[in-house]
Amino acid sequence: MMRALFFVVAALIFSNSSLAQGFPSKSITMIVGVAPGGTLDTLARLLAKTMTADLKQTVIVENTTGAGGLVGLKRLMQAPADGHTLMFTNMSLVIIPHLHPSANVDPVRELDAVGMVATVPMVLAVSNKSAIKSLPELLERMRKEPGKINLGSGGPGTTAHLSEALFLHLSKTKGELVQYRGSGPALTDLMAGVMDVVLDQTVSMMPLHQDKKILAVAVSSPARLPQMPDVATFKEGGLPEFDLAIWNGVVAPKGLPAAVAARLAESISRSIDGQEFKERLVQLAAQAPEPAQRGAAPLMKLIEQDSLMISGLVKDVGLISN
Repeated sequence: MMRALFFVVAALIFSNSSLAQGFPSKSITMIVGVAPGGTLDTLARLLAKTMTADLKQTVIVENTTGAGGLVGLKRLMQAPADGHTLMFTNMSLVIIPHLHPSANVDPVRELDAVGMVATVPMVLAVSNKSAIKSLPELLERMRKEPGKINLGSGGPGTTAHLSEALFLHLSKTKGELVQYRGSGPALTDLMAGVMDVVLDQTVSMMPLHQDKKILAVAVSSPARLPQMPDVATFKEGGLPEFDLAIWNGVVAPKGLPAAVAARLAESISRSIDGQEFKERLVQLAAQAPEPAQRGAAPLMKLIEQDSLMISGLVKDVGLISN
């Protein structure tokens, strides 16, 4: 009996080792559920470039948009669980089931986590064509003219949508939430003065502020960012409750072989430890996870925690109408 068990265990070890050695056997597709130009797309393309060098196979970013990320998520769930199809996602992943209950998707049960890539603060910005120059001025106007300010986001269920709804909830103000297919188009309209306000991650917001194409008025970091020393924190602006930071990471279809998952997590870790990646994260005011927060288990824990949090919060902040 023991002899048979030994051979079974040995066969499993050999099988896992062979999988790891043979992976990847072809190019890898990394799905992004929003349009090009926003935070997810920026970080995904940076990761794809560095993982391509590490894995010696091309990692292709595929923007599969629609239904607040649901289309991209379904595309992932229909793919083989062999590690050659992944999804770069963020906290918006756990909002999708609440926006589309009839879709019957459950990220906690139907996906495997691979690893976290970065945590990013949120930045509130106004159009240069607006007379508003600070968070207190914005809040004052929104209270005097309820519903008159429009806030653009990357679409229903995105982190920008969640953040803006939470912002309205915490500030006890009213505004018009306008949905786009990706934060890129929303930011284009912010620069043009079509949108009054956009609340999104530093990755997409900071360069535009630095180039004076928009005016950032608040950041959700504990202290002012070295990259944006002229931008006050939400605490300084009178809204300390808004301290939301967004995780960004990689997930895969359920059933990913352990050896493949380990190889992908190792590649992500190597990528974010690389000099190019580190320098780019500093430029974007994003933070890579500490070694203890890397790999599948820490990311899955975040997904589970956020799923519970969103379940209790989503109706209160107006993210869904049903």
